[in-house]
Amino acid sequence: MVSKESSDRSTHIVYEQDKIGQVQIADEVVAIIAGLAATEVDGVDSMAGNITNELVGKLGMKNLSKGVKVTVTEDHIIVNLSLNMKYGYSIPAVSEKVQEKVKTAIENMTGLMVLEVNIKIAGVSLEEEK
Repeated sequence: MVSKESSDRSTHIVYEQDKIGQVQIADEVVAIIAGLAATEVDGVDSMAGNITNELVGKLGMKNLSKGVKVTVTEDHIIVNLSLNMKYGYSIPAVSEKVQEKVKTAIENMTGLMVLEVNIKIAGVSLEEEK
């Protein structure tokens, strides 16, 4: 029997035969993995989100999946990221690194295959000199 709470969340079951149970991974977990991997790349300033996410962030509540949309179908994942870049970095070079890092992180942690990592550059931030 599935509880109401777990049925409202979008999850994907990852299982292997001859094991003692099943593992379910929520789509939000995949989105968090993608967001963390993307922000580790040099040249990425932050994840970009909609106005609601920006307000939530300013109120002090962290939303680690901000700016990430994940679509899980069968054993494949499509990731759409919205990023703010740092000024002075090559957008194509940084985007390629983000795509590789996000793909590798998701595949290593979930065992699911990533078909696409699509990136939207939402803004460029200028670093303040101190």
